[in-house]
Amino acid sequence: MSNSKDVWRLVEDKAPAYFALSDRIWHMPELNYQEVRSAAEHGAMLEREGFRVTTGVAGLPTAVIGEAGEDGPVIAIMGEYDALPGLSQEAGNATETPIEKGGNGHGCGHNMLGSASLLAAAAVKDYLAANGLKGRVRYYGCPAEEGGSAKGFMVRAGAFDDVDIALCWHPASFNGVNRPFSLACVEIEYTFSGRASHAAAAPHLGRSALDAVELMHIGVNYMREHMPSTARVHYAIINAGGIAPNVVQATATTRQLIRAATLGEMWELVARVKKIAEGAALMSETTVSIRQLSGDANLIGNRPLEEAMQANLEALGGPGFDAADRAFAARFQKTLSAADIAASYARIGMQPKEGETLSDTIYPLGAGNDTSVGSTDVGTVSWIVPTVQCRTACYAIGTPGHSWQLVAQGLAPAAHKGLALAAKAMAGVAADVLNDPALLKAAKDEFAAFRAKNPFANPITDDVEPPLDMAAH
Repeated sequence: MSNSKDVWRLVEDKAPAYFALSDRIWHMPELNYQEVRSAAEHGAMLEREGFRVTTGVAGLPTAVIGEAGEDGPVIAIMGEYDALPGLSQEAGNATETPIEKGGNGHGCGHNMLGSASLLAAAAVKDYLAANGLKGRVRYYGCPAEEGGSAKGFMVRAGAFDDVDIALCWHPASFNGVNRPFSLACVEIEYTFSGRASHAAAAPHLGRSALDAVELMHIGVNYMREHMPSTARVHYAIINAGGIAPNVVQATATTRQLIRAATLGEMWELVARVKKIAEGAALMSETTVSIRQLSGDANLIGNRPLEEAMQANLEALGGPGFDAADRAFAARFQKTLSAADIAASYARIGMQPKEGETLSDTIYPLGAGNDTSVGSTDVGTVSWIVPTVQCRTACYAIGTPGHSWQLVAQGLAPAAHKGLALAAKAMAGVAADVLNDPALLKAAKDEFAAFRAKNPFANPITDDVEPPLDMAAH
């Protein structure tokens, strides 16, 4: 990689400590709002770097912010560190081998994500001081991205109100700045209450809450034919009413994740799902209570910042993988199907390349499509402040997100190289903004023009409490 920017050299000097941070977080996978040790590790690193640290941001015990600098533009660099359930896996093992049966694992690479973002923030802090520049850099340690929408709660609390630009990244199979598209989403629990009874001796006296859950699922499945093609609805039964089939289940809960291309489309689906739940309660003679857990807005792009991020990536080049990295990745590609690998290329609009295990290419600005996307609470931030994110290659091409294969690659040298590239790209954009008032103005002008025509309401409304217990089931 080129080191033509002083801030890139600062990243390189600090990188080993942040590779170690990423590895420590990998070894302590914690779920939504339970990231006590991970947040403490990030807070301790912020203190060692000399940031002014605030914990418990927005009433979230595992949210932390570190700030450095004075006056000038405020640059937010967002990190995450939550893991996923059921993805425990031995590092480096290309056979599915859990460390702990049913345990957690970093199947979305958030051990890398937070570490690279904090690395970038630390480099920008030193860059500000070394060059006597006015400006503030903030690291936002954001918990519970995987369905908990912490950034939405932080937005609601005003944590981003004075921010001028926001930067982030995500581990991936490829390098570049994707088309800015994600699905708006909301996560809601529907709890049905009925009447317990002896399922054999007095079934007529019972009213099954589990029946209501099943009826609701049938109704939602029939709705799928009549949704927009980009919409998605997923579910998990959080409480099935117990383990005794000879007792009519008096209480049962289903958690529904409802997604659509825009907030408007999403809320229309939410209203339809509510009607289905009410219908299921009517048919089963139960009652239903509804609790919103979280919600994310769809992602909004910012072309000036995207161009700046792309320019940094192109100047840096790829992560610089070597033969050992490629051989390691090849072991994991052997566990994947041709469809897995083709889908990975399709997400950036490219055709598969025979024999390619890792990508050192910077793909064109805005590559990608709208057919294979998820949701992120970065979307809510993007409606409040000009926001840009990149992706960098950290694992074998074709590796599915939320998979044991991704967990197994999380400590590899390739992961560290992708992490470092992301930190340099984010730090480079921050330096560009600090040195070029015209870039900051262009980013803010485009954002203001968009918002003037597009009103926004945070999907995390004032009555939604942070779901600090959502991973406790």
